Amino acid sequence: MNKLLAVFALFVLVSCGTKSTTKVPCFAWLGGPGEATDIELKANFTDLKEKGIDGLMYNGGHDPAVYQRVGKIAKEAGLEFHTWIPTMVQGKDKNISPDLYAVNGNGESAYDKPAYVDHYTFLCPNKEEVYQYLSNLYTSIAALPEVDGVHLDYIRYPDVILAEGLWEKYDLIMDKEYPEFDYCYCDKCKADFKAKSGIEIANQSQAREINEWKKFRQDLITKMVNRLVEDVHAKGKKITAAVFPGPHSHAVKMVRQEWDQWNLDAFLPMNYNDFYLEGTEWIGKMCKESSESLNGQKPVYSGLFICPKPDSKAKEADPENHGLLPEEMAEAIRESMVNGAAGICLFTPDRMTDAHWLEFEKAIHKDYSK
Repeated sequence: MNKLLAVFALFVLVSCGTKSTTKVPCFAWLGGPGEATDIELKANFTDLKEKGIDGLMYNGGHDPAVYQRVGKIAKEAGLEFHTWIPTMVQGKDKNISPDLYAVNGNGESAYDKPAYVDHYTFLCPNKEEVYQYLSNLYTSIAALPEVDGVHLDYIRYPDVILAEGLWEKYDLIMDKEYPEFDYCYCDKCKADFKAKSGIEIANQSQAREINEWKKFRQDLITKMVNRLVEDVHAKGKKITAAVFPGPHSHAVKMVRQEWDQWNLDAFLPMNYNDFYLEGTEWIGKMCKESSESLNGQKPVYSGLFICPKPDSKAKEADPENHGLLPEEMAEAIRESMVNGAAGICLFTPDRMTDAHWLEFEKAIHKDYSK
């Protein structure tokens, strides 16, 4: 049993007062710290621990000093502390040359014309300078004693196919791969692919039918991940990632994440069922696929998307304001656990209502091994 699994196994063995001795390992994605004081952070983290959260995937920018400060407070509250930092999306950073950004099938750079939303300024995974930038970023933070691990996000290309629940929001019907959303077609990617395969990429309409071209780009992401894994492990820390569901039912097709080939310590698939116009039973299907794809060798923590305003969900046009209702929490957790998940991760605790927490507390103290 690896160290990460051993740590989580302890949660099953430790009594929680008058509660059942069974405890589902629970993480949470959380951002900050903003203007919060140390006292406010400690109160929030202590509250989350008491509610059943065991560790944080914490997004606090790039400054190691922020993670040193917040990590110390999280550890004092009894929480694991993993730094949640985007990978291929880095914004328009003065330390990153514009020619390192990915290029779509129309020849447009994500630096100047990002897909879907302004923050989709994706980098090209085939540039050595990109790897060096990311390696320096993650290792400087992984070196902190307050940090238990590094958590990758946006470790992918832009969505060449959007989840169906998002089509209406962006006024799109994504029945095929369209050039404005298909990356990366930079000169280096095309040249390297030709050198490897002998196939020249002339235009996107022709290229999107070439499976070798898709696999080539999947492998570029895989190579980036596995290099970063070695770097973070060299600092003695764990490395995990937020990934799309699947992998092969969705992640590979939508964002070229062949993540069952990644050497991570754990995987956190974003099983956001509303985005896929599915119910809670779909979460179970995704967990089963994920666990089986990894041959049960690495833990999978099922990412659950929470509805922040349950009473008005039906009136919300934006699917990003949808998510699990309180009455769906128990079933979402059960579906995850009986289908191979090692635990769950909430997006986000700030979206949880009192009714959510009540159902959550009951569900995480059940035995799903029977």
